[in-house]
Parts: sequence; C-alpha cells; structure tokens
Amino acid sequence: MLKASHVNMRWSRTVGLIRGGSFRMSASDKDPIVAVATAAGRGGVGIVRLSFPKDFDADVLDALFPGRSFTPRHAHLYPVLDASGELLDEAIVLHFPGPSSYTGESVLEIQAHGGPVLLRMIVRTVLEKCRHLHFRLAEPGEFTKRAFLNGRMDLAQAEAVSDLIDAVSESAAHAAVRSLSGDFSDRVRDVGLQVDELRAFVEAALDFPEEETDFLAEGRILERTRSVADALKGVLDNAVQGRVLRDGISVTLVGSPNVGKSSLLNALAGEEVAIVTDVAGTTRDRIEHWVTVRGVPIRIVDTAGLRRTDDIVESKGIERTLEAASRADVVLHLVDASGGIVDEPEVLELVMRHVRPRTPLITVANKADAGRKVVPEGAVLISAKTRDGLEALREALLCAAGVASTTDGLFMARERHLEALRAALEHVECALRVAQDGGMMDLFAEELRLAGQALGSILGETTPDDLLGMIFSKFCIGK
Repeated sequence: MLKASHVNMRWSRTVGLIRGGSFRMSASDKDPIVAVATAAGRGGVGIVRLSFPKDFDADVLDALFPGRSFTPRHAHLYPVLDASGELLDEAIVLHFPGPSSYTGESVLEIQAHGGPVLLRMIVRTVLEKCRHLHFRLAEPGEFTKRAFLNGRMDLAQAEAVSDLIDAVSESAAHAAVRSLSGDFSDRVRDVGLQVDELRAFVEAALDFPEEETDFLAEGRILERTRSVADALKGVLDNAVQGRVLRDGISVTLVGSPNVGKSSLLNALAGEEVAIVTDVAGTTRDRIEHWVTVRGVPIRIVDTAGLRRTDDIVESKGIERTLEAASRADVVLHLVDASGGIVDEPEVLELVMRHVRPRTPLITVANKADAGRKVVPEGAVLISAKTRDGLEALREALLCAAGVASTTDGLFMARERHLEALRAALEHVECALRVAQDGGMMDLFAEELRLAGQALGSILGETTPDDLLGMIFSKFCIGK
C-alpha cells in the first residue's frame, strides 16, 4: 500500500501544477473606475457605480460628499453637487468597503433619478472631483472582471452574470442563476478533484516504486478512470443542454412551394409572421422568428420553396434557403399529407448536401386536415391550419436538439465550456486506453494533467489573458 503521506505530498504538488494558473493584475486593472450601471434610456432610477482601491476610501468619499458620514452597506440620502457646487440631484448613496463588495475593491453606488443627461453629469462630476486619484471610465464588463481577478467569483460564474442579463426565457434565467451561484463550477471542480486525486495516486506510485503495488492487476486504476469518465460525461450532457438554453437552436423549414412552411411558422409563433396565400412561391426571402418551447429559445427560419425555376428572384431565394439549411441545428422537411403537392426527391437531396454532418432531419407531413393522408415513415403528422399535432412536433424538436423533457436543474454553459469538457473527456479516455493496453503510466499521468488543465480553463485557472479580454468585452458597460 502507498503511505498516506506519500499520496498527500504528491497530490499537493499535482494540484498545485494543475490549479496554479494565475493572472497578474496590470496597472490598468487597478485604476479607479466609474460608469453608469443601468441600461441606456430614461428610467425612474439610474445608478452610477465606482470601484477603487480600499485605501482610497477616505479621499473618494470626502471629494464627492465632503463632511458626510458613511455607515458601510447602509443607504444614505445625500445631495450630489457638481464641481462648481451646484446641486445635481438628491441621491441614495451606498458604500461597500473592500474586500466585501462585488468587485473585491471598495465600491460606491450613487442611485439618482434615471435621466441619461443627469447620469452623464454625475459621471463627469466624479471624474472632475477625483481627478487627483486618476479615475477613468470603466470598460465593458470591467466591474465583473475585477470580481474575477480579485477572487470574488470564478470565470464560469462571471460569464453567468452576462448570461443572466441576456436570458431570453425564464428557464434560461433560472439556469444562469444556478451557474452564478456556483452549481456548474462545483460540478466541474468536483470532477477536477477526481482527476487530481487519480493523477496524484499514479504519480506517487511512479515516485515510490519500492512500494511494489500493482494497481493495474487490482483493477483500481481502470475502475477509477472509468468513474472519472462517467462523471465527465454527465457534466457534458448537462452543459450541452445549458448551451441550448443560452444560445437557442436554429430550425430551418424546407420543402416544396405551397406545402405550408409559412403557415407552420405562423402556427408556432402564434401570430401572423409570414404572408400566406394560395399562390406557390409567395416566400421569396427567408423570414426568421424566435419562439420559446418549454423555456428553450428556438429560431424558426421560413425559407423559399425549393423547386426547379428560371425566375431570378426565386432562384436567389432558393440560394438563401440552402444557406440557412447549412447553419441549421435542426431541419424540418415539410411534405403534403393530402397528396396535393408531390415532393421532388432531388429537393431533399439538394438540402442534405448543404447541411452540416449529423444535423437532425425531421419530416413533417402537413395538411392533415385536407383529407387523404400521405405520411412518410417516421414523419410527424400535423395541420398548421388547425394546429393539430403541433405539440408532438415541439416534442420532436426538443428531442432532436438533445434537450431533456424538463429544464429543471440545468446550468448555463457556453461553447467554450463544451470544448473544454470534450477535451477533458478525450484525455481521460486516452488515459483509460493507455491503462487497458498496459502502456507507460507516465503517459497515463500526462493525459490526466491535460484533462485537469482543460477543466481549469472553464473556471479561469488556466485561461490566457487574451481570452479574458474577449469574454468581458461582450458585457455591457457598468457590469
């Protein structure tokens, strides 16, 4: 048996290597900053937010509100005066001394009336009165970036702040809150700890061969590696659904002219989004509309009917149909269940040559209300006119997109999280193959190191600074 002290010593060093990524805050990351924290436009309340080093507290408070006393985290009603002493507004002012604040620095919030001109005047006053402290305007996402750099939240939680603001459905908002509270991070961290423990276990054996423990013979390495792989698959499955909640899915409607694509769009949208007539080829350009199905945002793209034509405008519309199909997450192929419109086989062949590999295709037999029912095997039978069968179609859409029957318990995830989880799973599976084939355990340990590194990138422990800049630049100013 390995001595516990040996494992713990090696594990500590392993965790340090994997989790040791850090970011040095540059001079600009320590500048005192100010910005309007509320959305553009008029409102009842507007907030100007400041973040600055804790040792600036006395100077900032005295410069902006001379002679006023502050109780930390308590609201105070104070006049806001400009640089010439003229009253701008009576505002609620709150002081959050660092490090017990959103950013980990000291934060001051001035809650005034929400006129955009007034808020700009308050910001200008802050810059003028605190010029000696070198305040500057905050960049997009800079308050949250500082919260991350100061250890107030990890990178996945920081991204969830933006996802909560941008949520387009209640399910997405709930998922973002779960990520912000650390659910996603905890699951990633838990799997990362399992990877660390397994790697430390193996490397301790390599460092202390005199222990003469045959791990492979006992099956312990294989068993624990499979367990790690299963845990990673579970997190990845949940993250895939979380990414769908965040980004939604794109569904392209294709089929012959007058088969009912625009009618189906209107039925799913619950309103007259597209023009519907008995004239074939009414839709010449694609029409997009977002709908929500059980909390999942779905972008429905109605396209021009596909057929052989010499019409220049219609041909251009068909080109755009194929372009939309090439970017679709799911393709709905509409056919006429009444038999009135015969589907041309080459139409579907043309579409399938343009879609991405493994893109789900759902055949939808429309016009079930019109009599004779010609329903291809596996097709969903509906009537866009009477809306019969739409619920079954919604279920088929969610199933094709890989979304479970409920969004409860999902956390928000981004494409970069999926890439990192897939990379980690690939490295763990490579390690498993090495162990199964009786390969060198040094290689096994290296694959686990790479898996841990991929997981660390999700939380921001091994993430390059240029990626951080890209992530936070997409935030709104003041957050």
